[in-house]
Parts: sequence; structure tokens; C-alpha cells
Amino acid sequence: MKVIGLAGWSGAGKTTLLTRLIPHFNAQGLRVSVIKHAHHQFDVDVPGKDSWRHREAGAAEVLVASSNRWALMHELRGAAEPRLPELLSKLSAVDLVVVEGFKREPHRKIEVHRAANGKPLLFPDDPGIAGIATDVAIDTRLPTVHLDDIEAAAALMLRAAMPVEEAVAKSAAMR
Repeated sequence: MKVIGLAGWSGAGKTTLLTRLIPHFNAQGLRVSVIKHAHHQFDVDVPGKDSWRHREAGAAEVLVASSNRWALMHELRGAAEPRLPELLSKLSAVDLVVVEGFKREPHRKIEVHRAANGKPLLFPDDPGIAGIATDVAIDTRLPTVHLDDIEAAAALMLRAAMPVEEAVAKSAAMR
């Protein structure tokens, strides 16, 4: 199992790029999972539904299952936010895990940069940036691909992806 991150400012197109890359990877026969970091309180449950009511009542975890999918919600209830290695350990084995967010973690990342955002590049300050997907020419030695070139972006991500064990070890060394 390998891991690669997508990093960039809000509005750069990380999610848009990823939703175009996943079908490309699937067509190549690769199984892909995603870990997405949210910077705010979020809810995957519908207020008023049974599972929501169970969480609101104080359940530590609620697992909802059907014939189509299952989802496990874990309430932190004041505990520290889990770091990326802990979250990686909760995933089933796949070929590639794409991490959107967690930019302070030391795993390799592809920066997603859109000129219209007017935001500075992350790569000069993040040694984990292994390449850039962008819509403008950038003066760098890092490999760059155009945001709309899905085949090139996919190839860049696969080249830069690192074994999960290596990402976990790098993260542990930061502590």
C-alpha cells in the first residue's frame, strides 16, 4: 500500500483533480482510498436520524451498515485529533491512499496550485512537496504537470507515492 498527498490552498482544485484521478486509477485496475482532513466541525450523519441520535446521546462510536455500504463514526469527545499514521492504520489494504490535507505531516505530496487563487506556492517551504499540478508555468526543478492533464498527474502521483510504512516512520520521527 502506498500513500501520496495532495496539498494546496482552498480553492486550488484539489478535490476536483482527485475526482478526475480516481476513475483514471480505477481504469488502470488500482484500488484507491482517500483520507480527507477537515479544518472545521463536520457531520457525515443526518440530524434526527437514529445514528445521529445515538452519537448525540454520547455513544463513542456508531457503525451504520446496509447492503450497499457501512460507515463508522468515532466521536473524539475531547480527545486529541488523530494523526495521519493512526488514520492510515484504520484503512483496508488498497493500492494507493490519497491524503487531502494533513499538510504538516511529512508524507510526500503533490501541490495543487491555481494561479487565479492568488495564493503563494507551498513548495519552497514544504520539503514533502514532490511535484506540482498547476495551470501556469513555474520556475522549479520539481516535476510539474498541467491540472487538466489527468494522465500526467496520475503518473506523477504514482511515481512520488511512498510505502505507507515509510510515511508512518517519518511521522513518528517528527514527534
